[in-house]
Amino acid sequence: MKKHVLVIEDDAAIRCGVVDALELDGYEVTQADTALSGIAAVGQSECDIVLLDLVLPDGDGLDVLKEVRSVRPKLPVIVLTARGEEPDRVKGLKLGADDYVVKPFSVHELTARIEAVLRRASPAPGREQVAVPGGVVDFRRCELSFDDGAAVELSEREADILRYLAGRPGEPISRDELLSEVWKIDPRGVQSRTIDMHIARLREKLRDSSANPSVIRTVRGRGYAFEAM
Repeated sequence: MKKHVLVIEDDAAIRCGVVDALELDGYEVTQADTALSGIAAVGQSECDIVLLDLVLPDGDGLDVLKEVRSVRPKLPVIVLTARGEEPDRVKGLKLGADDYVVKPFSVHELTARIEAVLRRASPAPGREQVAVPGGVVDFRRCELSFDDGAAVELSEREADILRYLAGRPGEPISRDELLSEVWKIDPRGVQSRTIDMHIARLREKLRDSSANPSVIRTVRGRGYAFEAM
């Protein structure tokens, strides 16, 4: 079955170029050129992934990202933007973007990133649950349920990171290995802060102490280790 890509981009030249390249690669594509039409398309189409421009004529793409996350929390989103500054990248990642591509970009890079994000979004083999202090993580539902009745949703990437770490309990996993095996990208030239941000969010959701973490432990100079119950 063809994968369905929603492209939300107001620049007609860029949008048409991306659409043509994706259709040539066998994707089904829906287009939108405004924030409002993009949000409507998310609700109306069965898209598998969204390519989202941050600068739209009727709103900020980050607001669109928030809306996408409220309507379809697990829908993968790749941000396309000329904003390459770190604060913008960090804000987009914190809002749940799965990847960030800065213009100008090559079509080959974009399609490679789409494939990588879609692979990560696909159900992964292996254990479906893992116990954590005071609760349990269900990887199929991307949900952390606590014994006190509280439930926290994990992003697809957060669940994949935790699954990978939990698959080798007690063993330090390097940032480069996480980028290579979870993100499915070449770690060379990628800032490790990307990993650190996701680990920090995971610790917060796991109720793990940021000052003295016990669930996802930092191993100086070697990476992160999941401590089995």
